[in-house]
Amino acid sequence: MQNRYNTGVYVNIKSIVFLWLMPSLVLLVGCGEVSNLVDAPAGSTMATFTAVPSVSMDTATGKILPISSASPGPSFSPVPLGLRGIRVERVFSDLDFQKLTNLTQPDDGGDHMFVTEQAGLVHLFLDRPQVAETKIFLDIRHKVSEGSRHHREEGLLGLAFDPQYSRNGYFYVYYSATDPRRSIVSRFSVHPNDPEVADPGSEIVVIEVSQPYGNHNGGQLAFGPDGYLYIGLGDGGSAWDPQRHGQNIGTVLGSILRIDVRYVSEDNTYSIPPDNPFLGDTKIREEIWAYGLRNPWRFSFDSETNLLWAGDVGQDSWEEINLVKKGLNYGWSIAEGHQCLKPDEGCEGAGLEFPVAEYNHAEGCSITGGYVYRGANIPWLVGTYIYGDFCTGKISGLRYFAGAVVEQAVLLDTDLSISSFGQTIDGALYILSRNDGIYRMFPEQ
Repeated sequence: MQNRYNTGVYVNIKSIVFLWLMPSLVLLVGCGEVSNLVDAPAGSTMATFTAVPSVSMDTATGKILPISSASPGPSFSPVPLGLRGIRVERVFSDLDFQKLTNLTQPDDGGDHMFVTEQAGLVHLFLDRPQVAETKIFLDIRHKVSEGSRHHREEGLLGLAFDPQYSRNGYFYVYYSATDPRRSIVSRFSVHPNDPEVADPGSEIVVIEVSQPYGNHNGGQLAFGPDGYLYIGLGDGGSAWDPQRHGQNIGTVLGSILRIDVRYVSEDNTYSIPPDNPFLGDTKIREEIWAYGLRNPWRFSFDSETNLLWAGDVGQDSWEEINLVKKGLNYGWSIAEGHQCLKPDEGCEGAGLEFPVAEYNHAEGCSITGGYVYRGANIPWLVGTYIYGDFCTGKISGLRYFAGAVVEQAVLLDTDLSISSFGQTIDGALYILSRNDGIYRMFPEQ
């Protein structure tokens, strides 16, 4: 199967939705979002969270009614009920990083941690509180493009270790390249003579996706409980999805992909899992697992339930939390959250999967998806989906039961620029502050 994508049309508009009136700030100019990867300050107080309003549809037409016509869902207090407060502390404080994008740990029985920097470095270090140095595991800065000052969403964005890493030494990275602009998912191997260093000459390109813009790249990689590799791709950029990639399943943009990489080699590319939803349809990209997403910057599997949680960065008004399921359409750019976008009223709602939770831009401006907490040191958070907002530094949690959010709360107000979360094999949850280091969650004292 051909593994080189060419998705298409190049446009020349860049966008933001949130304007910080501070002269020292790097801004994204236009009419889109503040990126998770832009150096934005934390600060403003977040409003009370509310549950997603019940989406009201005209049963005769299948169209979404205006939000004023919808019945509001239950309110959620910023004071937790069963959920209680947390604190975060900086850990590995003798280590300094720049533009952190990932933290992960392979299931190989070792005690190493791995982090990625946007410029193209993968660091390895021991999971020790007083660790004083890292080792460069992989350096692909010469391959990676971080984009221009207006496009700060490119770079080394994803890292995932093969489920059989302890035996085969394979790991996968997602990075941006230029000339032409594209996103690349590649497999590398550890060095045959040193398991603490990758072999830079071992790269095998698995997928290349042409990118019309430098924003909305997605970038998350994760192996599911089924052993397949899941890949998050944004809509390709610019504001309002001008090429309608979100609803075009003839392109991989605006989707989460699911592929089988077990037999990747110099001579063999990936294959399509036999139960992918669009297998056999020649008009649809068979790699697609779910679509209608704007920029699923971070997603994760719950290790207990196997549910796939995704934070989808919003355009103008709403940040989304989605439970991603096989073959479903998450609405972008027909709708943003529960609200019509194209047209702004009376859009077609039939066949769309709406978010399980959302918040508006009075409360934050750029969601950073996290993990369902399965650690041991905060018992009351077990089973809670933890997520953050890059602009405000708020860390929040929600509980999901029997198909509905039953509790949602802001757990902590921080001054961190939350670029990503990380979860180790034992379930410990870490927060990456873009240039401020690694933090860990603890019970509130």
